Amino acid sequence: MYNETKFKQVLTEYKKVFPTPDWKVEVYKWEAVQHFQEHWDIETSDFYQMVKESLSMTDNLLTSYNRFPIGVLLGLIEAAESDVREMFLILYDESLPLETRIGNFMITANDLNEKFGEPGKNHYQDINAISTYLWLKYPDKYYIYKYSEYLRLAEIIESSFTPKRNGKVDNVLEGYKLYNQISLALKQDEELQEMVKTFLSDKSYPDPESKTLAIDFGYFTSREYKDVKANDENNTLEGWFPEHYHPGISSEKWEELLHNERIFNNQSLRIMKRMLDIGGSATCKQLSEKYGGHINLYNSGSSSLAMRIARETGCPVMERDTENSKWWPILYLGRYTKNKDDGIYKWRLRPELKKALEKFDFTEIKLYELEEVDVIKYTKQDFLKDVYLEEDKYIELVNLLDEKKNIILQGAPGVGKTFMAKRLVYSILGEKDDDKIEVVQFHQNYSYEDFVMGYKPIDDGFKLEDGIFYKFCKKANENPGSKYFFIIDEINRGNLSKIFGELLMLIEADKRGEKLTLAYSKESFSVPENLYIIGMMNTADRSLAMIDYALRRRFSFFEMEPAFKSIGFKEYQKTLNHDSFDRLISKVEDLNNAIEKDSSLGRGFCIGHSYFCGRTVSDDDWIRLVINYDLLPMLKEYFFDDENNYVKWKNELLGILDEQK
Repeated sequence: MYNETKFKQVLTEYKKVFPTPDWKVEVYKWEAVQHFQEHWDIETSDFYQMVKESLSMTDNLLTSYNRFPIGVLLGLIEAAESDVREMFLILYDESLPLETRIGNFMITANDLNEKFGEPGKNHYQDINAISTYLWLKYPDKYYIYKYSEYLRLAEIIESSFTPKRNGKVDNVLEGYKLYNQISLALKQDEELQEMVKTFLSDKSYPDPESKTLAIDFGYFTSREYKDVKANDENNTLEGWFPEHYHPGISSEKWEELLHNERIFNNQSLRIMKRMLDIGGSATCKQLSEKYGGHINLYNSGSSSLAMRIARETGCPVMERDTENSKWWPILYLGRYTKNKDDGIYKWRLRPELKKALEKFDFTEIKLYELEEVDVIKYTKQDFLKDVYLEEDKYIELVNLLDEKKNIILQGAPGVGKTFMAKRLVYSILGEKDDDKIEVVQFHQNYSYEDFVMGYKPIDDGFKLEDGIFYKFCKKANENPGSKYFFIIDEINRGNLSKIFGELLMLIEADKRGEKLTLAYSKESFSVPENLYIIGMMNTADRSLAMIDYALRRRFSFFEMEPAFKSIGFKEYQKTLNHDSFDRLISKVEDLNNAIEKDSSLGRGFCIGHSYFCGRTVSDDDWIRLVINYDLLPMLKEYFFDDENNYVKWKNELLGILDEQK
């Protein structure tokens, strides 16, 4: 399944570092397992504290600079402890197929996060985190899965298995077979086993099957092992073009440029990170095949970056003569490849640039296009099942968004505007891809400087920083073949003309792609064709002024109503089969009729259906909570000047629980 000679070469290097003090810190992996084994108790009454303690030794396996699966998991336990407990019961049920358990965990975590999590935030319960939970529970059977590590390991030992981008569970199942072979080989290596004995303490899991050792070996191979042959190839300048041109940029200047977001944007940094990761030299084809993204991403992206550098620094630029080059020599040296299957031309980072890149913090820059992205398919049927909207209305809404590019979902509280917005996007994309969605919430202090760009105070003055909408437009521009969606919750809480500024014109459907000079940077800027804006507006919020008329004509408004009479809600109601719930819904419909007829309220104040959704079982205790803590506080505000009316509806709503006694 892999090249034995390559494997032994790596193993030899692994044995050199294994006993060293620097590698000794890796013992925390064995200690994390032992600690988990001693503290995990799914039946405990204090589930939150048990999970927190059990995972407390995992360190960077489950927490890193920009990844927080433990924190999100604990938040979900606070919101829905029984659901999370059930997630783990199923995940650890060895009678079920592994792919079923992993899939259930991912989907349930996603649903809980959408229901209880912060809008737009990742829940991090991905394949990497789930495989870590499995390894902690069954350390003699499973391994931690990480796409980049599995890929690098497979390449170095020339395995017949190579994880596929977006392969997910299949990658895990096939990757485990590779790791089974490796762990067996490590277990049979007597010299290494003797090293392990001196390495582990009584706080460490003994690892009788060498599974954790295999994880550590995979980590070493992917992160620390150096391919000597590849390095030798990069240490000669022979054959690299152009010989007599140099942009004259020092490594110190490159470091300065790297921190200039207008020169090195996100796309540029992705290219640089990948060039560095692959060893400093590669063809566009090799970069595309290994990290994803079209070949043009690297080709035109490098040329665009070089142009910006030339404008910024005034460095000399080559004439476009031989080798069809003008801009890329600012960044690279180049030469023709020996094997045309690898691409025609290979680039090599200029030494000064490479030196600067090696000092740069790429933590927040994505290495792989699809790394750790859980792609879950989502269809129109999924939308219609989740959101109680009739199909003809759904088609009308999708067409409206496609035509106008900017829509506002407006309606009474609880009609599911926020719930629907992301699912609408998922159904259009055909998958749950949060990378193409940005969510913000407007408030009275939200400003143009937050949204587009503005000067922010720093230690010794002010710095011009890009706003969230500006950055998202740039992101959409980098991938014109995909649709991107900017969701604005509570859109009418902000001062819209002030927030959008000069972009008010550019968001119009027929003005997309047109350029306009931004006020602060004087940059020529446009809103891309593939960016769509979805706003949400609560029609019952009395504290708000009417929406700006200039903005009103640039959006279409889609009215959402309580869906108690929809087919979807009726089917949901049947599944609960609970008399009290049926009486409650009937009473709320009566209440809505009264609210609609009330001259001081009206249809925009009706009570939505979402207060009563998301249950698999209904009981009187839950209904009482909904009435006391969701409905009555709202009615108290509605009828603040009519106590008798409030008391009447309070008695009628709570009265449905007494009718069966």
